[in-house]
Amino acid sequence: MNLDFGYILIVLIIVVASVILHELAHGVVAYLLGDNTAKEAGRLTLNPLKHIDPYMSILVPVVLYILKAPVFGGAKPVPINPQNLKWKEWGMALVAIAGPFTNILIAFISFVIGHFTGFLYGSGGTLVGLIFTELVFVNLGFAIFNSIPIPPLDGSRVLYATAPDGFRAVLQNIERYGVIIVYAMILLFGEVFSHLMVNGVEGIIKAFYFLVGA
Repeated sequence: MNLDFGYILIVLIIVVASVILHELAHGVVAYLLGDNTAKEAGRLTLNPLKHIDPYMSILVPVVLYILKAPVFGGAKPVPINPQNLKWKEWGMALVAIAGPFTNILIAFISFVIGHFTGFLYGSGGTLVGLIFTELVFVNLGFAIFNSIPIPPLDGSRVLYATAPDGFRAVLQNIERYGVIIVYAMILLFGEVFSHLMVNGVEGIIKAFYFLVGA
């Protein structure tokens, strides 16, 4: 397999920037809703060292890119104290949604610029085209992955807000092993998971084309 390490470096930079903005969005919304935990932990910053998880922020995305699979990953979770938030569970749901929403917003802005300049279609050269393409696909991959309703991923926070107390207790028990469950899901059902991710990304991109009138 021929690897262009320059391209891999560019993708890695995009990945790191995307996960930083994702986590920063969580912290900012939590702060606006009354929780200072992320701020006091020094997480309301663009400093990548505060956010990067070596495995999920670097290794997994790079390996997926090399394998030509949908790129996704994550960063160190921003510390949040739900008891400090306005609207409690619903406040936590808003904090959670902020991360994937930010990724979708980055993807849409990149898509709009790339579409109307032609960069997405190669008129800006291979390098510029790669940057805009990966900005779209990486951020959509992050948004979809983090929207999966398995604790501790962001999608589970919406379930917390809408589920009855008994089911919330189940989710809390799952959260103890949530990261292991997510990793196992990727390892055991990688092909199915990849297929679902691809379909999800393609569906959102079709929506982007509709929104720009293409």
